[in-house]
Order: sequence, then structure tokens, then C-alpha cells
Amino acid sequence: MSTQYSILLKQEQAHDDAIWTAAWGKSEADNSETIITGSLDDTVKVWKWFDEKLELQWTMEGHQLGVVSVDISHNGAIAASSSLDAHIRLWDLESGKQIKSMDAGPVDAWTVAFSPDSKYIATGSHVGKVNIFNVESGKKEYSLDTRGKFILSIAYSPDGKYLASGAIDGIINIFDIATGKLLHTLEGHAMPIRSLTFSPDSQLLVTASDDGYIKIYDVQHANLAGTLSGHGSWVLSVAFSPDNTHFVSSSSDKSVKVWDASSRACINTFFDHQDQVWSVKYNSTGSNIISAGDDRAIHIYDCP
Repeated sequence: MSTQYSILLKQEQAHDDAIWTAAWGKSEADNSETIITGSLDDTVKVWKWFDEKLELQWTMEGHQLGVVSVDISHNGAIAASSSLDAHIRLWDLESGKQIKSMDAGPVDAWTVAFSPDSKYIATGSHVGKVNIFNVESGKKEYSLDTRGKFILSIAYSPDGKYLASGAIDGIINIFDIATGKLLHTLEGHAMPIRSLTFSPDSQLLVTASDDGYIKIYDVQHANLAGTLSGHGSWVLSVAFSPDNTHFVSSSSDKSVKVWDASSRACINTFFDHQDQVWSVKYNSTGSNIISAGDDRAIHIYDCP
């Protein structure tokens, strides 16, 4: 099984400092695939992926401090980035120009995520609130209050019904987007939640924590459906494959792991990074995985 997965590309020194975040999008306009990366060197880079080659398109400058999170709108036209400078910036991926800058302060905005309809951007705050910004106006529309600690991670469910947030104390909250009500509070982890991801059918939530575990929750009933171990240190990122069959995780143990969603077994481990791996994502078809980390390298893997 493991021999079917292989590394396609190793882009060393893609940034001048650690890469903390990556996103993979597809343009509805011309079907081209775009990868964006954000780094502690304050820049966001836009890459085109075609014919198994990665070509730098734009280096977007504007953030005053390190970029901690990036996302791409669902039509592939706009990117969002958040930084330790407490600003969220929107970028036009066609021109590489900044569209707008939104003040998410007073302290740093962490994970940014586009809503499935791409009309809103959610980001977590230090005071346990999820702030929802309108993409068109750039204004904050409303907040969801977890009454908890600093929110490190955020994910929308693909069906647009739920928003999940993960906090520094290991608490996960799931909100009903239509009503703004807090539906579930999950307390399965005891340490920071660095990343969470919904399955494509919005039935499962996969969470990654500094406790070294990955947990799978049934969203509807908030039941714990599985606890996975295998990483030797903090789990920093998780992402589901578009076809619902696999998910991928990355860790400060320098590894990237691919898991079978039904058997919950690890079916492949990559040890290509030299340092902690902060971000993993699938492309829109699930044929490739990107990983990026503290070694400043971008790796792209082939999925069977």
C-alpha cells in the first residue's frame, strides 16, 4: 500500500523563513491549480502547479509580521492571509495585488477560513471569540463567543451548516451558523488544538492537538468516534481528502501521515522534512498533497 504514495516535488528554501501555512485552490476561470504559502518572513507567495512543476507567480508583501494562516476562496479567485500583525489581507490571485486589509486586532488573528459560499471569512481571537468578516465590505459582521481561551484553529463544514473552533486549552466548540448557537463543546484533548477539518460530507470532525493525538468526532451527536496515535509529538495540521476516503496529518516529529478514514489505520508515512511540518492540504481532486514547514521547504506528494 505504502509504495503507491510518492514524493513528486521538493521545493527547498521556498521562503526565507519557516512556512507556517499553505492552501491549495483551483480557479473556476481556467481550471488552473494555485498553491499559496505564508511564512514568518512576512510574505505570501502564490505558485502555479501544472505538469508536476511548481512555478512562483507572485510574492505578496504588506504584512508587517509573520503570516500564520492562508486560505483560498472556493472559486479560486481570492486569497486571505492572517498575520501576527493583527491584520487580515485579501489578495487578487490573478494580479497578485492586495484587495483590502482588515484590522482583526487588537492582537494577532490566527487561522483564517473562507465560508463555503466565499462571502465571509472567519478568524479566531485571543479572547475566545470567532470573528466573522464580510469579504465584500471588509467589515466585521458578527462574533461567535466560545467564552473560552485563545482560538488557534477554525473550520467551516462543507455544507455550510457548522463552524468548529479549537482553542489553546484543548477545547473544541461547534456552532450552528444559521442561528449562531453553540451546539457542542468537546473536551477530548488536554492541549492546544492546532488544526481541525470536517469530512467532505460534513458528518465527521477530525482534530489535531499538541497532545500527539488525532481525534474523530461524529458532528451530529458530538460522540468521539476514534482516537488515533502514531505521531511522536504535536500534531500540527489535518486535512480530509475530497473523496471522503482518507485524511492527512503533519507533526512536529517532521512526518506526514496518510490515514484511511474507514479503518482509521495509518497507510503511509513520509519523513522528507527536516523540521516540524506546520501545514498539509489536498488539492481539489485528492490526487496530490502539499506539506510545508519550518525547514522552508514545500513538498508535493502523489496519491494513488
